[in-house]
Amino acid sequence: MPQKVLLFGDIGIDDTIALIYAYLAQDIEVVGVVADYGNISRENAIRNINYVRQIFDTSETEGIKIIAGAEIPMTAEIPTYVTEIHGEYGLGPIIPEADGEGVINENFVDVVEIIQNNIEDLLIVNIGRLTSLATLFLLYQDLMKGVKGYYIMGGAFWVPGNITAVSEANIHGDPVAAQIVLTYANNVTVIPLNVTQQAIATPEMVNYIDQVGQIPLIKTLLDYYYNFYKERDPSVQGSPLHDVLTLMATVNEDMFTFRYLPVHIVQATTGTERGQSIADIRDFGDFSLETEKDTRTHRIAFELDYPTFFINFMTVMTGERFG
Repeated sequence: MPQKVLLFGDIGIDDTIALIYAYLAQDIEVVGVVADYGNISRENAIRNINYVRQIFDTSETEGIKIIAGAEIPMTAEIPTYVTEIHGEYGLGPIIPEADGEGVINENFVDVVEIIQNNIEDLLIVNIGRLTSLATLFLLYQDLMKGVKGYYIMGGAFWVPGNITAVSEANIHGDPVAAQIVLTYANNVTVIPLNVTQQAIATPEMVNYIDQVGQIPLIKTLLDYYYNFYKERDPSVQGSPLHDVLTLMATVNEDMFTFRYLPVHIVQATTGTERGQSIADIRDFGDFSLETEKDTRTHRIAFELDYPTFFINFMTVMTGERFG
């Protein structure tokens, strides 16, 4: 049986590649997508989900519910979008047609129904800001305790951030929501920049996928993405697949080395430290022990087995067997 996943995301370039990966993977079943603001607006996130859905145009994607999530963070700020990274609409140079509006569900409460109907085997994967997910914990805490597990792309632990020197974009975008989720969620796996920056798709990989695969969109998106990263850092070897890696983690835990640690999010609304993710590594306490009942710990990925990542990603995206 494939692993059921409820996906929360802002559906820019790397989110879109994650969606495509999920549609192609045999061991993952997306039961719903919550479209949020983040790298792009919620409106464009919804449009991009429909764009990808129409590319596949199969009965498998028709049953996936698309639900409109948050438009602004819990900090009440007006979001700023990073068009220089993801393009004006979130798909690099592509301008998706505004089609498929009828499949969007504006009733956020329907997320609750999806969770209730799949509660026994559901993983929630959050690859954007955490505003919508935090809202569910504020309103339906008992229900959310029954979810099998949570996979969150976010944070930077003793590595440089990608928004400030210490902060990663998803946490920085709504640190209040991030702290709520990490305070109340059980069985959280954090996939931070420590490992996602190692999940590189090189131009050679992208070209091969384009040659043998059936979705030309992939090369268009990842070439655009790579050009941004290469201009910022000429030494970069390819496109980091932050969101794909987080989705892969749900069925490929052996790809990572984890530690169990308490995590605190800095709640400052301004300054470099806003959204900093801090893990407690003090030697006088092993907070993963059963005896530490009052301390909530989270599983954090610190190392990535790149060869395993490469084999899995290329196998799924090409339909050929690697390794």
